[in-house]
Amino acid sequence: MQQDSAAQVLYVEDDRINIVLMEEVFRRLPGWELICAETGAEAMALLHEGLRPDLLLIDMNLPDTNGMDLFARLQADPCLAGLRCAALSADDDRRQVDAALAAGFGNYWIKPIAVPRFAAQLQASLALQTA
Repeated sequence: MQQDSAAQVLYVEDDRINIVLMEEVFRRLPGWELICAETGAEAMALLHEGLRPDLLLIDMNLPDTNGMDLFARLQADPCLAGLRCAALSADDDRRQVDAALAAGFGNYWIKPIAVPRFAAQLQASLALQTA
């Protein structure tokens, strides 16, 4: 990623209200561009078309797959395996959180998010990636 370009986030979420809320959050975050996909298949299509976001935010409960399965598909694809992923889910079951982190998700954020903390964590994610 070039320093003068916006950091791209691909948000994979099927709930339209959550998408609208996240679009509002990102409108207030300078230096970030949000791209949304409503299914795992749509996300994979965008990635296979060449989209390489700085971060994927993946809901754990999608209509066509779950976040763990989508992450596994990403990891199995040599062209996509290095993409940084974070879970963003209303599911706060400790076993699910631990399993996602153990699988390789960089973060697991629980909805509803606290916007200032979420923004700080996004910035920290970008700083780690570009360091």
